[in-house]
Amino acid sequence: MHSYTKDRPGIISRLRKIEGQIRGLERMIEEDSYCVDVLTQLASARSALESLGLLLLQNHIEGCMRDSLRADDRAATRKVDELIATVNRFIKT
Repeated sequence: MHSYTKDRPGIISRLRKIEGQIRGLERMIEEDSYCVDVLTQLASARSALESLGLLLLQNHIEGCMRDSLRADDRAATRKVDELIATVNRFIKT
């Protein structure tokens, strides 16, 4: 079982929304839409992909990494939490 299994329905839903955004971008280009509108939609799709990537990364850290650590090691658990927070801060800046 992968660490994202519990979130699979939500992940699939997000991917379908992103797929719709990409199809919308294609349609906008085909229809010769205004550049600013295309760029705005592109930024939205990129943001959605980045958010999904962060969710998958968090699931990996909390699942695969934490499971590989001793369950009773509170210091390791705190370090995993610190890593998640650090990655989130880094990505959002």
